[in-house]
Amino acid sequence: MLDLLPNSLRRLLLDTPELGRAYLVGGCVRDWLLGREVKDFDIEVYGLGYDQLVTVLSRWGRADLVGRSFGVVKLNVGNGHFHDFALPRRDSKVAPGHQGFQVEFDPLITPAEASARRDFTVNSMMFDPRAGALLDHHGGARDLKNRVLRHTGPAFAEDPLRVLRGMQFCARLRLDPAPETVVLCRSMAPLQEELAVERIREEWFKWASRSIEPSRGLRFLEVSGWLQHYPELAALPGVPQDSEWHPEGDVWTHTGHCLDALVDLVEWRAADDSLRTVLMFAVLLHDVAKPTCTRRELREGRERVISPGHDAEGGPLAETFLIRLGVPEAIRVRVIALVTQHMAHIQEPTPRAIRRLANRLKPATIRELATVMTADASGRPPLPRRIPAEVGRLLGGADALELASSAPRPLLLGRHLIARGLLPGPGFGRLLAEAFEVQLDGGFSDLAGAQAWLDGRLTGERGV
Repeated sequence: MLDLLPNSLRRLLLDTPELGRAYLVGGCVRDWLLGREVKDFDIEVYGLGYDQLVTVLSRWGRADLVGRSFGVVKLNVGNGHFHDFALPRRDSKVAPGHQGFQVEFDPLITPAEASARRDFTVNSMMFDPRAGALLDHHGGARDLKNRVLRHTGPAFAEDPLRVLRGMQFCARLRLDPAPETVVLCRSMAPLQEELAVERIREEWFKWASRSIEPSRGLRFLEVSGWLQHYPELAALPGVPQDSEWHPEGDVWTHTGHCLDALVDLVEWRAADDSLRTVLMFAVLLHDVAKPTCTRRELREGRERVISPGHDAEGGPLAETFLIRLGVPEAIRVRVIALVTQHMAHIQEPTPRAIRRLANRLKPATIRELATVMTADASGRPPLPRRIPAEVGRLLGGADALELASSAPRPLLLGRHLIARGLLPGPGFGRLLAEAFEVQLDGGFSDLAGAQAWLDGRLTGERGV
């Protein structure tokens, strides 16, 4: 693991006598064992007090003391490199909520005792840089090899946020929860009300932007009893679908397959965290209205399962879910637009239809919608994953109109009306709105055409 360390950190750990009991801990050790890229290195230091640690680290760079109450020193060694050094602590739960902990720093605590307070065994491992040795007091390496998510010890029950951390770790690391961990999480289900919305949102965002098999996270919520806290999702299991179009099963099963298909798409892999989050939530919620819209109907002598209007009806339900998570409006509006328009490809992609679709979607885009539609079509095993021909035609038409990645912009603006001698007033907005509707319908496609339309419109008014 030493080979992965930045030179500045490696020299600091090996050449500082006072850091003889400093260990790399947590996610960096786990990801090293998985062969993944390691970007952040956390170090736990034993045998020193906080002020001593600050003095030692100050020889190597600027020590930021903002984490003093948590026993953390952030060291700036230059060139954009920051490293977190923490003291081992004993946390005692003294009151409900994430602030209801009494923190006591103890330089004499042993690594085995300190690591027992970590959430899961796969996160409890340590690495001794001087000995070049893995310290694994709780079987984390074994659980990681066997793809098992297991809580480290009794302290797990003190913080209910750890259940949601389990959700996103299952999805990010392809883990299955140990039976005893499931039992413990079920007993903690009533404790979600202790959690601040911001902490809940952070774990969901990690699930949305970092998953490699997101359905595992949803299954963890289901078996742990925590799905009940998200009624829009809890309503999906058991909702039937027509077997011809959905041989995979019910809406819950379909949603999981769609999410797993999404993260395999190059469009999702190449996206930044913000866009990944938008796409993941859009796919998660695209069929959220099916529980209320689904019915059985006799068609051509056969009973069919249909869900008319579930796209439009899904918007308010998606909004409720996202508001409960405290999702910022900038992300929320994009997700809702993608949910309500995810069936738009069944229409003929005429230029008029494409212009109006791009306008309804904004600030989301047709290219983003095509990704959601592709994930939807690909979540139906044993049917193969595919880009539907209708989606290809929609995207091709949008590319031709240069509207795949943006919405139409009004060609006729207020300054053009003023140039025609019109004075700003209530009629301005109505006339500009009318012009934009004509533009979306294809009445004109450039400024010259817009001005010609305006001249005709004004002439008609004068004639009347």
